Amino acid sequence: MAAASLSLSSFFSSPAKPFRSHPITTATLSEKPYISQPLPPPFKAAPPFKPSTLPIRKVPGDYGLPLIGPWKDREDFFYNQGRDEFFKSRIKKYQSTVFRTNMPPGPFISLNPNVVVLLDGKSFPALFNTDKVEKKDLFTGTYMPSVELTGGYRTLSFLDPSEPNHGKLKKLMFIMLSYRRDRVMPEFHNTYSQMFETLEKELASKGKADFGPPSDQAAFNFLARSFFGVDPMDTKLGPDGPKLITKWVLFQLHPLLTLGLPRPVEDGLLHNFMLPPFLIKKDYERLYEFFASNSGDLLDQAEKLGLSRDEACHNLLYTTCFNSFGGMKKLFPNMLKWVGRGGTRLHTDLAREIRAAVASHGGVTMAAMESMQLMKSVVYEALRVEPPVASQYAKAKRDFVIESHDAAFEIKEGEMLFGFQPFATKDPRIFERAEEFVPGRFVGEEGERLLKHVVWSNGPENEHATVNNKQCAGKDFVVLAARLLLVEIFRRYDSFDIEVAASPLGSNIKLTSLKRASF
Repeated sequence: MAAASLSLSSFFSSPAKPFRSHPITTATLSEKPYISQPLPPPFKAAPPFKPSTLPIRKVPGDYGLPLIGPWKDREDFFYNQGRDEFFKSRIKKYQSTVFRTNMPPGPFISLNPNVVVLLDGKSFPALFNTDKVEKKDLFTGTYMPSVELTGGYRTLSFLDPSEPNHGKLKKLMFIMLSYRRDRVMPEFHNTYSQMFETLEKELASKGKADFGPPSDQAAFNFLARSFFGVDPMDTKLGPDGPKLITKWVLFQLHPLLTLGLPRPVEDGLLHNFMLPPFLIKKDYERLYEFFASNSGDLLDQAEKLGLSRDEACHNLLYTTCFNSFGGMKKLFPNMLKWVGRGGTRLHTDLAREIRAAVASHGGVTMAAMESMQLMKSVVYEALRVEPPVASQYAKAKRDFVIESHDAAFEIKEGEMLFGFQPFATKDPRIFERAEEFVPGRFVGEEGERLLKHVVWSNGPENEHATVNNKQCAGKDFVVLAARLLLVEIFRRYDSFDIEVAASPLGSNIKLTSLKRASF
């Protein structure tokens, strides 16, 4: 099927036009918009070797004593310092954005928590170079959740491009993304119109509306309707999808989370031992039954690619629930946070641009959205300042040299590399006003040039996912969904107000006002 090689990125190409500047949102690290600088051009596979002109420096830092060092670093990361201060203090201590440390969870979940950390925009792209690094079993970091949570299979996210099934499974995901693409925009409008009607009713009755639960339900319903042509509410699964997925994801990611439980319980249990998969076996079986019953055409395509229907189904479930739903669960509240903090002027400009484009193009079309230069920039800026997946890992296939802005470092074969993206994409030597949320940052030619430094998808925004790399297969689908969210909001409302609180998977948003469209 030709659609297997189709990329949604073809929908996103049009010349940018300058747009007037907007007020800058500032805040403390914990609450301000994150703004980063452009990253250097991504590494290409097997480039000609060029000796570094920077001074070669030994990677600073150490791992401490066995067990004790990893435990101490984990306590600093989660409790004594917190994530951002953990990295900042070590940058200051070593006078380097490249250094050695241990990453959670450590013992007894991770056998080897030793990593070389990359915290600047110049060194970070080494994580994408599949000629120099491999990604096998590294999706969640220094540990891998039990395959009992995924039907006994290592899913696509855990496969390296060198493995035979990687290409087959990624082709299947491209097919899934393109198979019903004509339904994506109509289903988004229908689903999210229902969501906003629910929020309006809650706001009218309670004075506030919690964005999270309705957004989660809308995200799952939208994915099911657009990818598989079925409304979960019309099946045995009913409204339970988001609740089951959240629990299932927790069983995979709990070693990396703090949930607000008493420290001895949380650290002693969740960060030392994996929760047993049998506790959610029945929940997972309900999800699997939903996908097996509604993926017939895609499973037929999987067999043509040489995949078993069972492995394909577990991968369709994982991609839809963990990657797509999980990404929207984190991205959409974060989008509301940054846009909400932008204030009335940004809201008014977005509303005017979106409504004018829709009117001139006769509806919400791809061409209409391509003409919305400010709206597109806001989406990219949200993905830059607070990427849905903050951490990336890779393991060196061979000895090679990594460069930061100030020095070069020799990496040995087998060493684990870890990049924390929000630091790399807020590199002040790449982006101006790196800690600020700048709505129009990516407008115009200079803005488009900066897109190579937006790397939330495990690769530069101006490059494409292929079967030979680890860039997110749904990269362009996520961008499209985020754009559609802003279009839906500002066709309905002139402005909105929010309250923001932290949550383990992003931001907890409560809407305090929704001002209906008046022009």
